Amino acid sequence: MPVMRVNGIQLHYEEAGEGEPVVMIQGTGAGRTVWQLHQVPALTAVGFRVITFDNRGIPPTSGWTAGFTLQDMVGDVAGLIEHLGIGPCRVVGTSLGAFVTQELALSRPDLVRQAVLIATRGRTDALRAAITRGEIELYDAEVELPVRYAAVVRALKSLSPRTLDNGAAMADWLDLFELSPAGGPGHRAQMELSTLDHRLEAYRGIQVPCQVIAFADDLITPPHLAREVADAIPGAEYELIEGCGHYGYLEDPTTVNKAMVEFLTGTAAN
Repeated sequence: MPVMRVNGIQLHYEEAGEGEPVVMIQGTGAGRTVWQLHQVPALTAVGFRVITFDNRGIPPTSGWTAGFTLQDMVGDVAGLIEHLGIGPCRVVGTSLGAFVTQELALSRPDLVRQAVLIATRGRTDALRAAITRGEIELYDAEVELPVRYAAVVRALKSLSPRTLDNGAAMADWLDLFELSPAGGPGHRAQMELSTLDHRLEAYRGIQVPCQVIAFADDLITPPHLAREVADAIPGAEYELIEGCGHYGYLEDPTTVNKAMVEFLTGTAAN
């Protein structure tokens, strides 16, 4: 797997396919491999070159020892794009990765051709702030939850009632969550970044074509907050996908990938 020195860190990335480039950015605690089950095959199948990478603080990428900011993560992606010489390119981000993507589109429009913002928001409301602060306090207390219990909590937060009520599907999801590795040493710093400042007014200055994909049952970034981002960005497209929670791109990848590919290729039906 290639590695490059960028923005003061060693960043590990991976490429698949040939054609026009798409850079994909994962969310809090997640690595590049999450994209590779559904999204990378869908994008390479229609002729894109897809670059995935491990965010700052998620091994094997470095950059966690002194903590970091959202702008540090924006700088990492800008450095990656510049190093590969692929700007302006398409950029896709989910959750924290969407925060990075929209900030990159605002500050470095020369590097972004189109942006897909999955499960995003432009501010932190009272409930999301309380959830994040509680999770940080639990982390700092070094409380180790039973693995099965932690998997159940993750499922309740991240999946839709449609999936939660499906016994066979839930057995698979819970097994997956139990086996999923910890986010890495940078997870704590990434959690801090979930308390996003109010940025909606700033996002009115984004001139890059954007698509916002929201999930109807998302508890972490609920659709009304994603809709605010779409309303703030001039000309942004908004897609609400039913029957999905925060992990909608994994719960219903067919629908998500179709919407994303149609936007990136300009092939949506009129």
